[in-house]
Amino acid sequence: MHIPSMKELVSEEEWQLRCDLAAAYRLVAMYGWSDLVFTHISLRLPDSVTGGAAQFLINPYGLMFDEITASSLVKVDMECNKVLPSTFPVNPAGFTIHSAIHAVRHDAQCVMHTHTRAGVAVSALQSGLLPISQQSTFIVNNVAYHDYEGLALRGDEIPRLQADLGSKKYLILRNHGLLTTGKSAADAFLNMYILESACQIQVTAQACGPLVMIPSSITDNMAEVMKVATAGQGPGIAWPALIRKLDRTDASYRT
Repeated sequence: MHIPSMKELVSEEEWQLRCDLAAAYRLVAMYGWSDLVFTHISLRLPDSVTGGAAQFLINPYGLMFDEITASSLVKVDMECNKVLPSTFPVNPAGFTIHSAIHAVRHDAQCVMHTHTRAGVAVSALQSGLLPISQQSTFIVNNVAYHDYEGLALRGDEIPRLQADLGSKKYLILRNHGLLTTGKSAADAFLNMYILESACQIQVTAQACGPLVMIPSSITDNMAEVMKVATAGQGPGIAWPALIRKLDRTDASYRT
């Protein structure tokens, strides 16, 4: 499939952001979190690129995540109208959740949403995510929940979604899946890695027997522990290594 290059049509800053977002799509595919073509990762372009207009990059609807490239990403406005010409379609319905979050959380440059089996399984549990693993301790005090209201197509659901997320980084959409936010594609991806890992561990453990809970005296302090463990770099500490891994496997996402 030939995709014309956008590199000469956008700024250097936007091109780098396109490469980062395309890498996040490829990594989601690599780790087995994609749901054919039915989820999205959106990235809000900074004012330095847009001149203050609300503009976003999102995947072309119908491409598998391992086909996404920097040039195939579609630039849209808040209503999911194309800002730059593209031969690829977009999915306005799929952008509903993302646009709702971007509208009120300007710190959330990137929003990632998945439908993994483990994520949907935990979202369907009344208990939600439990503090039973080291991975979960980084999340349990920063995760929000939003009740299922059917396919996210109705505008009246948006205020409830926004209120439920609040200022949290992680959102479990009941009976639906997982969502993470981040100040970059790297942050959103690594946040999802931790959340997805915690869900996989929980589903496995619950199938085996009684669970051992981690006390709140430990979970309440994990934000500071994370800063120390990542040398102050947060989730971004692993991103360069992930990019090297991706480049060794297939660097076509950069085209």
